[in-house]
Amino acid sequence: MQKYLIKDISIVNEGKIEQKDILIGNKRIEKIDSNISVKEKCIEIDGAGKHLMPGAIDDQVHFREPGLTHKATIHTESRAAVAGGITSFMEMPNTIPNALNLKLLEDKYAIAKATSLANYSFFMGVSNHNADEALQVNKHKNDICGIKIFMGSSTGDMLVDNHNTLNKIFSECEILIATHCEDERLIRHNYQALKAQKPQLEPSDHPLIRNAEACFESSLIAIQFAQKHNSRLHILHISTEKELQLFGNMMPLAEKRITAEVCVHHLHFTADDYERLGYKIKCNPAIKAPQNKNALWHALLDDCLDVIATDHAPHLLCEKEPPYENAHAGLPLVQHALPLMLYYYEQGKISLENIVRKMSHAVAECFQIKERGFIREGYFADLVLIDLNKPFTVSPQSVLYKCGWSPFENFQFPASVEKTFVNGNLVYENGTVNNSYTSERLYFNR
Repeated sequence: MQKYLIKDISIVNEGKIEQKDILIGNKRIEKIDSNISVKEKCIEIDGAGKHLMPGAIDDQVHFREPGLTHKATIHTESRAAVAGGITSFMEMPNTIPNALNLKLLEDKYAIAKATSLANYSFFMGVSNHNADEALQVNKHKNDICGIKIFMGSSTGDMLVDNHNTLNKIFSECEILIATHCEDERLIRHNYQALKAQKPQLEPSDHPLIRNAEACFESSLIAIQFAQKHNSRLHILHISTEKELQLFGNMMPLAEKRITAEVCVHHLHFTADDYERLGYKIKCNPAIKAPQNKNALWHALLDDCLDVIATDHAPHLLCEKEPPYENAHAGLPLVQHALPLMLYYYEQGKISLENIVRKMSHAVAECFQIKERGFIREGYFADLVLIDLNKPFTVSPQSVLYKCGWSPFENFQFPASVEKTFVNGNLVYENGTVNNSYTSERLYFNR
């Protein structure tokens, strides 16, 4: 296996930026020090003027395989992920068939083992009817990232609105429970009321239908179940100011039993952008009024919100067209999530240390990922080399998603991902992806 020595690089890690050398070999970080010299053959990389971060870990993606591969595959989207500095992902169960038992879950692991360029894990799905099967994950707590509950409707038989099922899962599950929290009853009521007023709905109606109240009520229910049973709950893609009152920031992340995620599109877009981008930014939960974005940023920096993710959910452009009912919800994001946060660093909104904490350290800590998420000797060499002085503009030709488009087309980012290492392998360099490499399954210290 090829060894690499990165010289004179600014390492962003565990709250500090330090000028060091780093030696990579045998999948791992072998040494971090000043003025490292080696006798064995290795490739030396000049890191002067650049920054090295631990690879980002995305705890929520939809890579669409199996069953929806006209939109995306594990290979195509992991390719886009490593080009954007994401070296590990956790993928959702609403593929076709839904991943509702261990056999179907392991089928996805087999696909990833053969084709993924980024490290991977997959959530077990829950329906109103498979609680006993879903709880089989208790026997696999070290090699499955968690259970996923859709408390708002999704693909197939994935809506869980039966409180007996919820109570059983929350009382008996021994690993992390991740929830999509939107109240289906309120959403249907809002839709019918608005449809009675205006038969032809528009993109800007989406946050009125899937409104803050629907998010709050569902998140409250999830938290009540978790508090009742002392469950390990992680609420995905918080999108509203109102929900933030449900969370606190008064304890270290490692001590929290209830954690929360925010996604990059809710930190960037607002309801004002529907006029420009239309159904391209239709997603669930909806992108809402600007005060929500401002509140999310404050909560992120105040540690009320624990991690940053993408909820990457690609659809073909023809699937994002009107009418409202036919326009699919979700947008592709993994290639540009880290560059977007570097844009906000350049804007003075967030520090490099905090970007690393929220996209790498905190995700590893939240999910108890084994030997990843930090730049430490002996840890897997999942690393991203950043050039803060190399702007780039997103063009259709540069987009690596299988769906072929991005909501950031023509947007100029001020910094670039120059190189991405996964398990010590250089899988991306200056626009070129090494498609010959496959990555590894994530494991967990539980």
